[in-house]
Amino acid sequence: MQRFEAYLSRNLPKVSTFHPVYEEALGAMLQAGGKRFRPMLLLGIVDAYEPMLYDSALPVALALEMFHTYSLIHDDLPAMDNADLRRGHQTLHKRFDEVTAILAGDALNSDAFLLIAQAPLREDVKIELIRLLAANGGSAGMVLGQAIDCWFENKPLTLDEVKILHINKTAKLIAASLAMGAVIVRLEKAVQNRLYDFGIDLGLLFQIQDDIIDETQSEEEAGKTTGNDGEKNSFVTLLGLEASIAEADALAKTLQEQFETFDTPLQKALRPLMETYLYRHH
Repeated sequence: MQRFEAYLSRNLPKVSTFHPVYEEALGAMLQAGGKRFRPMLLLGIVDAYEPMLYDSALPVALALEMFHTYSLIHDDLPAMDNADLRRGHQTLHKRFDEVTAILAGDALNSDAFLLIAQAPLREDVKIELIRLLAANGGSAGMVLGQAIDCWFENKPLTLDEVKILHINKTAKLIAASLAMGAVIVRLEKAVQNRLYDFGIDLGLLFQIQDDIIDETQSEEEAGKTTGNDGEKNSFVTLLGLEASIAEADALAKTLQEQFETFDTPLQKALRPLMETYLYRHH
């Protein structure tokens, strides 16, 4: 991931303007770190099948990270989660102001698509990448998840509804990251679809584990505002801690079974992530 971090540092949004904090605000949350989970998924697949395409895929990986970061900036806003802390740093609306945070998020959303459009890849590949990011990040994907999450605060949902919430809010962008990697290296459509489905389950597991962290860790340990899921429809709020851990274990087992059906390069690409994330709540 050092190659990705170096690429990110060199390619932060640059806008020469007399605005005193605009450029700083665009790059602040990208530089604040984070797991880089989505770019890692995409680059892991590219590296496994077509290492020669790795450099050409870097702008697409950065686009994913930018899009994800825009969603976090907006998620933390006073109108949504009203969080003070993200990735161990002050949230943008705290560090600057609300207007700057909203506009920085807007800019990163659009810039993500610009980066893909300008990547040194075939045109038909880029159109499919843009389609995947827009379809999973837009009105029928991540934004829908956010809308459900905010609307149903303090209104309990069923387990199926909570899954729909988190499939949209979190899992679809993770699934898209895997599918986008597969598109860059031109894996068969059937494999792209299997990877996407795997990503949906992986994203759900990710979310359950995140809810468990929210319940069990302090802000210092987690590096973000925790303990604020009480009004939210989280797995822990709905199922309790024990049952959430059981749900996570069941999902991990399903993922392990899917993982074992993948070919050798794919298993090699995904194994480090499996080891890091599948078993992290134990």
